[in-house]
Amino acid sequence: MIHQYQNNGYNIVLDVNSGAVHVVDALAYDVIAVMDRLQGGATSKEAVTEALADRYKAGALSETIAEVQSLVEAEELFSPDPYEQALDGLASRPVVVKALCLHIAHDCNLACRYCFAKEGEYHGERALMSFAVGKAALDFLIAHSGNRRNLEVDFFGGEPTMNFQVVKDLVAYGREQEKLCDKHFRFTLTTNGILLNEEIHDFVNREMDNVVLSIDGRKEVNDRMRPCRNGSGSYDLIVPKFQKLAESRNQERYYVRGTFTHFNTDFSKDVLHLADLGFKQISVEPVVAMPEDAYALQESDLPTLFAEYDKLAAEMAKRIHTEKAFHFFHFMIDLEGGPCAIKRLSGCGSGTEYLAVTPWGDLYPCHQFVGNPDFLMGNVQDGIKRQDLVAEFQGCNVYAKEKCRNCFAKFMCSGGCAANSYHFHGRINDAYDLGCELQRKRVECAIMLKAVENAVEQEET
Repeated sequence: MIHQYQNNGYNIVLDVNSGAVHVVDALAYDVIAVMDRLQGGATSKEAVTEALADRYKAGALSETIAEVQSLVEAEELFSPDPYEQALDGLASRPVVVKALCLHIAHDCNLACRYCFAKEGEYHGERALMSFAVGKAALDFLIAHSGNRRNLEVDFFGGEPTMNFQVVKDLVAYGREQEKLCDKHFRFTLTTNGILLNEEIHDFVNREMDNVVLSIDGRKEVNDRMRPCRNGSGSYDLIVPKFQKLAESRNQERYYVRGTFTHFNTDFSKDVLHLADLGFKQISVEPVVAMPEDAYALQESDLPTLFAEYDKLAAEMAKRIHTEKAFHFFHFMIDLEGGPCAIKRLSGCGSGTEYLAVTPWGDLYPCHQFVGNPDFLMGNVQDGIKRQDLVAEFQGCNVYAKEKCRNCFAKFMCSGGCAANSYHFHGRINDAYDLGCELQRKRVECAIMLKAVENAVEQEET
């Protein structure tokens, strides 16, 4: 299976199963297209020559066909699927929990209009996690982590800094357990920045492996969707704090994270605005909302959004290896190593390796299922009671999703978000169609940027 496309002046061919990417000239591009159309790589030299004889000279055709055939023989084009045979092992592997999303606060000091957590309440009551519940959650993680040494804990909300003393106490407890249990905790914090002060700033830099800073981009865009409880904007409050924190972390181990909606389909301007503010690690992601929401992205928005991703990628290509270069989360792709086979097939590990914990200690497959009683899996005190849910999420993979089977991006997006699938189709083994369209465009842009980066590096050497 291959995918061919043209972007920013490059002819690109992706071999889906091997992950090999080829940047080729027009002749090779057409030869590969003919081979794919006729017999999926097993086409005879004569058949390809006949199909293209009226467009290219015989000598050039013969040489290029031979080169393409060598890639086929090396299994870098039209390669066999190496992953489907791993499905049995995927389903039977022991479940080891490696990450928790701790809902430190089901409360928030902002009133974001698109918030899936309903301003921090998660369709329930406002609450702060106690140290006792958080301690039990860390104990649960250690007890269910098997031989895995590196564990991840994200302090999440609502707004976790509204319960900052418990964050500090839990980090201290985790550091104690590291020595006693031969584990290592990788702590992260997601914050809107309203309460960010010197104490929190210093603690984050000392203890957090990563920090996610929420901001949507331009002032008018951010303040429309991310107002304070009194209706005032949050942009002016948070930008100086975020700039200071990013610089103090040497522009590493953080990212500013925004959401674009139907109201700012020109979102590339928001990404570039954040870059021009000095941020080097940026993620601006499409809102996921029901079609009836005024801010929801619509299918009619897709051409505009595709053009925006192309525009952003072209601008980033110009900035490669310059002082204005920056990373955009959705364009970051590893073509050499990449994720392991399990990650390629099943994604984030929600419901198995990754769980969310409410202020009361209840366990859910991830933060986007919190509050839905059908997905209540158990409690940190009593453990997981819904083994049927574990099995269901363990069986969630790209081969279980019919829409993924013939998608060129399947091993890079790993089947997409199970929560989005459920919210739009009522089951986790489907796919959020609009999100898939955007994901495919992002993958194309990401591969193009890798091609530009390689070309720049070759010129520099």
